[in-house]
Amino acid sequence: MLDNPATIPAVSARPNDTPASARWALGLPLLRVVLVAAASGATWLITSAFESDLAFPPPAMLSAAAMLPVNIICLLLVMRLLRREGRTVRDLLGFDRRRIGTDLLWGLLWLAVLYLPFVGAIMLVVWVQHGSEMFVAMQTIFFDPETVPTLNPVAWSVIAVVAVITFAPLNAPTEELVYRGYAQGTLRQARGSTEARWPTVVAVIVPSIFFALQHVWYAPTPDAVVAFVCAFFVWGVGSAVIYLGQRRLMPVVFAHLLVNLLFTLPALAVPVFLSTSGV
Repeated sequence: MLDNPATIPAVSARPNDTPASARWALGLPLLRVVLVAAASGATWLITSAFESDLAFPPPAMLSAAAMLPVNIICLLLVMRLLRREGRTVRDLLGFDRRRIGTDLLWGLLWLAVLYLPFVGAIMLVVWVQHGSEMFVAMQTIFFDPETVPTLNPVAWSVIAVVAVITFAPLNAPTEELVYRGYAQGTLRQARGSTEARWPTVVAVIVPSIFFALQHVWYAPTPDAVVAFVCAFFVWGVGSAVIYLGQRRLMPVVFAHLLVNLLFTLPALAVPVFLSTSGV
C-alpha cells in the first residue's frame, strides 16, 4: 500500500543541518502552541466585549476564524527555515500535480484509518471519566449551547465564511508542515550535528505531544480537554507513522484537509438557523 521506495529519495542528513535546525524542530511546534493559545485568548477577550457571559475558550467557529493569522505566521516561518536549508515547501510536501488524484485517494483511506482510533480514544477517556453515564455525558461535554455568543446573523455569516474559506486550506498543510514535515523530519535528521539523529520513536512522539497540546484551546468544555489531548495525540502519532511509511506529506495533508472541511462547513448553516429562529 505504500509508495514504491525506489521512486523516493532516501532520507539522509542534509549537509546544512545545524544545531539551530534541531532547536527549531522543537521551537516551531512550541511557538505554534503559544500562538494558538494567544489567538484563542484574544478572540475570547474581543468577543467578551459584546458578550459578557462568554465562556473560555471561545466557540469552535470563532477559533477557526482566529487561526488565520496563526497559520500565516507559521507558514511564513516554515518557508523561511526551509529557504535557509535550501529547500521549499513544495519539496517538503512532496507536491506533484500528476499525483493529486492518487494522493486524494490515499487521503480518504488515511482519514478512515485515523478516524477509528481517534474516536476510540475519545470514548475511552469519557468512559474513564463517567463510566456507564458516558453517552449521557457526551451530550454536554463536546457542546455547550450556553457558550455560543448571541451575535447577529450578519456577524455570524462573516465569521462562517472566513472560517470555511481560510481554515481548512491553510490549517491542514501548515500543521502538517510544522509538526510532521519540519519537526519530525528534522528531529530524525539532526541532533546538534550532521550525523546524529533522534530515535524515530522520539521524533514521532514529541511533535505529536505538541500537536495534542495545541488542541487544548479547541476543547469546548473543561471536561473535554483530556479527551481532546488524548485523541489528537493518537491522530498525530498515526499521521507521523503514515508519513514515515510514505515519505510524502500530501496524502496526510488531504486527510487533514477533509477533517477540517467537515469541521467548518456546518458553520455556514449557523446564520441560517439564527435568522429563522429570530435571534
